[in-house]
Amino acid sequence: MGRAAELAGLARALAGARLVTVTGPGGVGKSRLAARAAARWAGRAAMRVELAYVRDPEFVDYAVVEALGLTDHTARPPREILRDHLAGRELLLVLDGVEHLVDACAALVTDLLGRAPGLTVLAVGRGPLAVPGEHLFPLAPLTEDEAVELLAVRAAQHGVRCGDGAEVRELCRKLEGIPLALELAAGRLGALSPGQVLRKLDDRFRLLAGEDRAVLPRHRALRTTIGWSHELCSPAQRLLWARLSVFAGRFDLDAAEYVCGGDGLPAEEVLDVLSALLAQSVVTREDTPAGVRYRMLDTVRAYGAEWLAATGEAARLRRRHRDWYVGLATWCELDWFSPRQAEVAARIEAELPNLRDALEECLTDPDAVHLGQYLAGSLWFHWVGCGQLSEGRHWLDQAVRLEGERTAHQQSRLKALWVLAYVAILQGDTVSALVALRECREAAELTGNAAATAYAVHRTGCLALVTDDMPAAESLLRSALEHYREIGELNSNVLMGQVELAMTRAFQGDLAGAVHLCEDVRRVCDDHGERWARGYALYVLAYAAWYDGDARRARQLLTDCLRDAHGFRDLLGSVLSIELLALVTATEGDPAEAAVLQGAAGRMWPSVGLPLFGSAHYNAPHELCETTARQHLGDERYEECVRAGARLGREEAVARALGRPAGAEPSPPGPGRRAPSAGRTTRPAASRARRGGETAG
Repeated sequence: MGRAAELAGLARALAGARLVTVTGPGGVGKSRLAARAAARWAGRAAMRVELAYVRDPEFVDYAVVEALGLTDHTARPPREILRDHLAGRELLLVLDGVEHLVDACAALVTDLLGRAPGLTVLAVGRGPLAVPGEHLFPLAPLTEDEAVELLAVRAAQHGVRCGDGAEVRELCRKLEGIPLALELAAGRLGALSPGQVLRKLDDRFRLLAGEDRAVLPRHRALRTTIGWSHELCSPAQRLLWARLSVFAGRFDLDAAEYVCGGDGLPAEEVLDVLSALLAQSVVTREDTPAGVRYRMLDTVRAYGAEWLAATGEAARLRRRHRDWYVGLATWCELDWFSPRQAEVAARIEAELPNLRDALEECLTDPDAVHLGQYLAGSLWFHWVGCGQLSEGRHWLDQAVRLEGERTAHQQSRLKALWVLAYVAILQGDTVSALVALRECREAAELTGNAAATAYAVHRTGCLALVTDDMPAAESLLRSALEHYREIGELNSNVLMGQVELAMTRAFQGDLAGAVHLCEDVRRVCDDHGERWARGYALYVLAYAAWYDGDARRARQLLTDCLRDAHGFRDLLGSVLSIELLALVTATEGDPAEAAVLQGAAGRMWPSVGLPLFGSAHYNAPHELCETTARQHLGDERYEECVRAGARLGREEAVARALGRPAGAEPSPPGPGRRAPSAGRTTRPAASRARRGGETAG
């Protein structure tokens, strides 16, 4: 409400400085003002990063990468990813909640501003970052009229009309125009009149008269209001307030009931008590892609955390929190192999702050290291399937470095090892992958752990595949699939093993065998509602369709594959689809568009790793497409189209690749460009081998 003058002033500050920091006490409305300023950031993109729930300074960079929606499969640190992404872009980056991460934020901002001339940073915190060139924008409380208006609006949301009489104005003056204090007071106007609220606040001010006078009056006023609101809560409401402070960021009802229920607050009563806190503006409700979520503002949450510590329950609640999120990861791993894959992806993304806290809790407690190893390993589908390899590598490296109870909980460590190897393979880190796989396989065979043995053999075969050792890859992948059958294992990993086996067959000339394997994968995926592994099967089937001269079917399969891969933020699946779509496009008679798609893929590969893994087999369609396009366009025109594609961002590239309908007429030739004749495209050497042979399975 209000703030028109401040909003205009902040816009002027942003126009004249590349780093502006909005400062002020908690609850004064800094975040809201920054959000409004970002929404009005004319002509350029703005992105907000919520840092209030990032506790470890090391995760500031990861939080920015996540907020920007960046996906990177390489082993590069997140800072390097940010530098590359922002170097040629114009962006307003809002860092909200920097006060507890000042050093980390200051280092990040200094680095990025020095490397990205189009970047402007709007920081929000209780104090400055103390970075050269920083423009401070102190935010004052609301004027009396603004405060009265805000109180009236918030009271109306609770079904109360409070007017603007003398008692209302005195109440606003007493609360010193701090929006959070006004909202908390408004939450009480359903049960108390403005005069009663005013008198109760006066009583509490007198009680606090002897407190530390070094505390700024506005800080004391807000703390007084929060404390008064806390006093008016019932014992059950105060207990839930304290216990909810254990959550990092947003949480759902199921989590609140499990973590906070019991010992004086039955789980079945949590909903009623939570509803009361919602009515009093202590907790807010949000609709998100992951469903209804709840949260407490950081100032309110911090007050609850003090009470939780005073009750002596903090350690127990942290363990309950840890156990809930270990259980959540377990169920989500199972649900990944189901029609709920997209929901699982959204759920884990929403829960990342809490999952990070749970991982940290596990990996700093010697008695819970095995839980941390299990949790980091169980999230493989998020690290791999949803394009979060960098953060996954961080947690997995940390998990396997810790010994813990290696004999009693060996299974958790083995899981972390094969998942670490999987991530390392996708990052192109062959040495680390081999070390992890060797330890995993040796320990698994020594202890008779058949599942870990199967996964270690599988990932060793995957490594052989991307390094062009097809005979070894085929042998290992067949062995892994046999192990999976013996133990009754069936999930997305198993199906990916079958797709990878199909690739070895295709690369060795047995395209019919590859199709047989992938049609089986497709059937199983359709039966279970699985979309992620299905996409890789479609990739192989699309290649086979292209080889058979059915470009229309190849395009249909690839667009289906690309939509799902992009939806899951699976960058590898996305770029492989675009590479093959380029070849299909050349076959359809549009070499210029094929070159554009190759340029778009070329821009994406540095975020994946070594282009096409440095593999001659994976590279064959790319080389054929380039040869065909150059032949019909000429070198100059080809390079021009590639450069045009390289200017496309990821979203633009995917939209472009999906935009051409199957069977569409080719674009008319441009300058220096000839339309290729149908059937002129030559098959890759590997595919010219005999089509028959063994139908592996």
